Amino acid sequence: MSTLHAPILDWFDEQARDLPWRRPEASAWSVVVSEFMLQQTPVNRVLPVHDAWMRRWPTPASLASETTGEAVRMWGRLGYPRRALRLHAAATAMVELHDGEVPRTYAELISLPGIGDYTAAAVASFAFGQRHVVLDTNVRRVLARAVEGVEFPGTSPTRAERDAAAQLLPDDEATAATWAVAVMELGALVCTAKSPRCDACPISDQCAWLKAGRPAYDGPPRRGQAWDGTDRQCRGRLMAVLREAHGVVHVSALAAVWPETVQRERCLASLLADELVVQVGDETYALP
Repeated sequence: MSTLHAPILDWFDEQARDLPWRRPEASAWSVVVSEFMLQQTPVNRVLPVHDAWMRRWPTPASLASETTGEAVRMWGRLGYPRRALRLHAAATAMVELHDGEVPRTYAELISLPGIGDYTAAAVASFAFGQRHVVLDTNVRRVLARAVEGVEFPGTSPTRAERDAAAQLLPDDEATAATWAVAVMELGALVCTAKSPRCDACPISDQCAWLKAGRPAYDGPPRRGQAWDGTDRQCRGRLMAVLREAHGVVHVSALAAVWPETVQRERCLASLLADELVVQVGDETYALP
């Protein structure tokens, strides 16, 4: 056992948030839905959408029976709506290949459309209590600071980083699964990107970054999340009109929310290419 294990696991036992997808009665499907929604989206925004989604589509089969347009509509304002299409595709594959159940193994999960290494490992760990390396942004940041002594990890996981995380996994499967979510929670609540609360950290006495005096990050520039005036904002405005219409939308309604013609047409073309929108007539559009 690493000396990091006990303090982090004890902290998680006391401080873990009560989230619906973590409760004992939560289904594996609830975990899958949460993992898709939590990608690049904070928990407080996910909670109401996850609740509404699970009420309407409590199983993969119930979602797979709907159109992709309804999935996009229910996705609401979470952003990155292609995730709704990927989740719908994964649900459809579960129905076709796994009798409507969420498959239990990493290999089966990662073979589903829209599911990559992180999501497959997270679902196998959090839904089925298995032992896997689960590397999201929060986990990578905690380990970079506590073990490597740097403020932030690199832009994407390296083989060395993955091997180091694997060495830290407890041997027992159930403990390893708890460890994965505990480190993630520590990164979300205490070892945050902008204002880490080192005074509240259960491993502050072992943290290499804190012992080094919290040296500033000196790696490649970290990209910010621009919004105002971007194509992302334009796409979001157009999607909002289409979601709320519950039918066909004339291009004039899209122009009303984004008057700049060149950018609007470029973003509309990208939404069509992403299969988030379909063209109904010469100047009319709808969700698929």
